[in-house]
Order: sequence, then C-alpha cells, then structure tokens
Amino acid sequence: MKDKFEEFVEIVRRLRKECPWDRVQTFDSIKASTIEEVYEAVQSIDNKDFKELKLELGDLLLHVVLYSIMAEEDNKFKLEDVLQGEIDKLIRRHPHVFGDLELNSAEEVKTSWEKLKFKEGRESVLEGVPNQLPSLQRAYRLQEKAAKVGFDWSKKEDVWNKVVEELNELKDTFETNDNLRIEEELGDFLFALVNYSRFHKINPENALRRTNEKFIRRFQYIEEKLKENNKSILTSNLEEMDHYWNEIKSIENNGQKNL
Repeated sequence: MKDKFEEFVEIVRRLRKECPWDRVQTFDSIKASTIEEVYEAVQSIDNKDFKELKLELGDLLLHVVLYSIMAEEDNKFKLEDVLQGEIDKLIRRHPHVFGDLELNSAEEVKTSWEKLKFKEGRESVLEGVPNQLPSLQRAYRLQEKAAKVGFDWSKKEDVWNKVVEELNELKDTFETNDNLRIEEELGDFLFALVNYSRFHKINPENALRRTNEKFIRRFQYIEEKLKENNKSILTSNLEEMDHYWNEIKSIENNGQKNL
C-alpha cells in the first residue's frame, strides 16, 4: 500500500507540473469541488453503492494530496506534515488506546475527545464547528458539543415540551406578519426539534436528506405516470398528481419498494 500511495502522490505532482488545468488551480478554485466530492461520497454511502464509494474516496484523496502539494509549493507545509500531524493527534486523543486511560463506552470516548480538544488551546467548547456546515447539521454538532460538558437537558420529556413551546410561539408569531420575528421563531423551533432528535440519536441532516430523496422519487413517479398517459406535469392538475402520489406511497408502504 505504501508503494501505491507514493505512486499516487507522484502522479499528482506530475499533473501539477505538466497539465495546463491542474497547474493553474488554487486553494480557492477547488474548494467548492471538495465540498461536492464529500457530498458525492455521502450519497454513495446512502445508496449502499460501495463501488461508487471506492471511486469517490479516491477523488477525496486526490483533493487532500493536491492541497498539500500546493501548500508545499508556497512553503506553507508538506504532505508529510499533514500525515504526521494527524498521527500525533490520533495518538494524543486516544489515551485509552495508546496510554493508560480506561474508557469503556463510545460515549465516554466522545466526552474525552472534546475535553482533550479544549485542553489543546481552544477558547470555546463550540470551536471547530464550521460555519459552512448545513444548518441542521451545525445545530446538531453545537448541541452535541455543549452536552459533552454538561449543558444539556436531563430528560427527553422536557426537550419535547420545549419543542411544543417553540411551536406554539411560532404559531402565535405567524399572526403578526412580522417576517423577522417569524424567521427567528422558526429557527428556535427547528433548533428545539434538532435537540429532540439528538436525544433519540437521530441526525436530522440524515433524516431530512432521506425525506428529500423520497420526495424526489415520488414526484418523479408522478411525472413518469403522466408521460405514460401522454400527459405533462405542466398541464396536469392537483387531483391527478395526488392520485399518483398516493399510489406510489401505497406501493412503498406495502414494501414493494425500499424507502
């Protein structure tokens, strides 16, 4: 494997020197593509498509190596520094594996991990949650980090009561037609709902992504059925669309298609 990795790095170095496209890339020019590659990898995981995942992981590795080579060209750091830094961090943050600390559960490991990160110089427990994360995922991570130091609800029933409280406040605010207040209350409601999801160990980002895919699948079924009947979605009516929506929903709920 070492030889393969070295061969891969040398290929990227050569592309950086000899390929007109690779040669002109910068950190800023490829950062959006990096995000896209991560989501493509996540999609292949969702689809349980491991053949595709293998390819997407290769693309991610390409980005890691290319960033490192560009940094080396600017005398910022080398690929070896990236690897050594991660080696050191993994050893430092796993004292229960490489040291004498005894931890017996995944939750204890996560709590220890957060405490160790704080000792490494962070000024806030909430540092390290990127602004660029999707908001549902970011809310989940912020709550998770706060919970690791004891800032959390003690009972999930209280969390649900908070969800209901925020929902009622949101309903009342809709009556004001004040969009700024409505937006704020909607955010509070979503934040509370994320919190309740966390108590059930459900990642809301994953949940909403699955629902988005379900909506796409069912809506495209409507489009297909209309085409079979020589009709267009553009000229169809709600009654027709509802008919096919309920049809595919029934098919899926009866187990004839994986949700």
